[in-house]
Amino acid sequence: MPRPLKFHQVEQNSDEWLSMRLGKATMSNASKFMANLGKAFGEPAKAYALQLALEQVTGRKSGVSFTNEHMQRGHDQEPIARELYEHENFVTVTNGGFFANDTWGSSPDGLVGVDGIIEIKSVISTTHYATLKRNAHDPAYHWQLIGHLHATGRDWVDFVSYCADFPDGKQLITHRLHRDAYKTDLKSLDERLNEFLNLIDATKEAIV
Repeated sequence: MPRPLKFHQVEQNSDEWLSMRLGKATMSNASKFMANLGKAFGEPAKAYALQLALEQVTGRKSGVSFTNEHMQRGHDQEPIARELYEHENFVTVTNGGFFANDTWGSSPDGLVGVDGIIEIKSVISTTHYATLKRNAHDPAYHWQLIGHLHATGRDWVDFVSYCADFPDGKQLITHRLHRDAYKTDLKSLDERLNEFLNLIDATKEAIV
């Protein structure tokens, strides 16, 4: 497996962070290229490859940026969830920054000690309840979590679901994924990511 990517101490959503992500495949979008694993890339992956190819060629953000109510809730409530996580686990969470090389990267929501990372999702009550009943992380974010492990080289990632509508003691749900338990997924992501990076290059050749 490749070495961990270089860590960049930047604030997420800052201009510097956005600039560093330009034209790079990021693990927040890993589900797009991990879909149909073992088969040809689907339309979401092809559209994402085109977006990144255009960004690499033009040096500008491609596509329409938007913020919906769910995204805004995440921005507003993430600090609350982070503080609650720190309180419940007796830890300090530091800036997740951006782990990246020239072609791809990953931005966990925080670093815990030298071994861990966290990914926080501020969600609506039905989604939070589903995670509670499932007693496992939300599968919608599985490849993002695996991508964080791949990029950072750390031992574990905590998936954190937060919903302020729930009573005290149930607002925060945490599920830990240990690297050693996901060796096959890490290998699959590494291989599929390399295929996707080749797709970006092929797309770029077609548009220049």
